[in-house]
Amino acid sequence: MILGKVTGTVVTTISHPHYKNRRLLVVQPLTLPGDPPNGDFIALDNTQAGIGDTVLVNREGNGARDVLNLPDGCVISVIVGIVDSLYIESLEP
Repeated sequence: MILGKVTGTVVTTISHPHYKNRRLLVVQPLTLPGDPPNGDFIALDNTQAGIGDTVLVNREGNGARDVLNLPDGCVISVIVGIVDSLYIESLEP
């Protein structure tokens, strides 16, 4: 699981049947200050998240398929929660 920020949506004219009635969102992984940024990825929305929301994403295929109840689904990333607040404590003395 990772934390990320929703930065956009994906619009398709034709999509896989496993994506029916679900939105595809672009997610940017959150990193600690000083860490290099990771690349954005697309996740299936299961929470009604929107642009600007901080989200919890399951990026493991089997877990994502379990959440969506699609045992043979072609899904790798699924948004499983919207984060209300985030607090990072410094580890430096």
